[in-house]
Amino acid sequence: MEKVLITGFEPFGGEPVNPAQEVTKLLDGKIIAGHQVIARGLPVVRHTSRELLSKMIDEINPVLIIAVGQAGGRLEMSLERVAINVDDFRIPDNSNLQTIDEPIIPEGPVGYWSTLPIKAALVAMRATGIPTSVSNTAGTYVCNHLFYGLMHHLAITNSKARGGFVHIPYLPEQAARLTTQPSMSLSTMASGLEVLIETCLSVDEDTKVSGGTIC
Repeated sequence: MEKVLITGFEPFGGEPVNPAQEVTKLLDGKIIAGHQVIARGLPVVRHTSRELLSKMIDEINPVLIIAVGQAGGRLEMSLERVAINVDDFRIPDNSNLQTIDEPIIPEGPVGYWSTLPIKAALVAMRATGIPTSVSNTAGTYVCNHLFYGLMHHLAITNSKARGGFVHIPYLPEQAARLTTQPSMSLSTMASGLEVLIETCLSVDEDTKVSGGTIC
């Protein structure tokens, strides 16, 4: 049976929980569209995160890789369009390293596009009642670092696997403590990821619908 690899980060920034880690655990072992989902956790650490992901890809040989990260303050599940080749950390990572204005991979290109059918997924996820948007920035922290590393690994290995990144909101228990922050239930996010996986496995050519922004 072909495999799908989905990853979630450990808590960071003083938070006791990371919704990305929690929601991906719920999908571990599931069979979606005839594919086995394998969920793995990753540290919020520069270089180590992407190096571990590369090893996982080589070990599991998945046809689809989706990395998931927390983006506190966002209202919806965000399908990331592009990863850029820069680390500019607003806060230190979990190794207490704060990298500013450094390339992720010096010899790498400026950026990589997601190879997920993000517009088809946008339509499918919204149709099932999941608040979803296309995002044009994955930030410049470890999430973007991992996203870039994922796409670079697929590029240099000439892999036919699809890969991309999804940002998710805070959990309700985080928002209750932080106040004034939007949140989404774990079950809703899990359902959204299941729809995303199924769409990625069933759609060859992406849909052309508007998902852009004015600024």
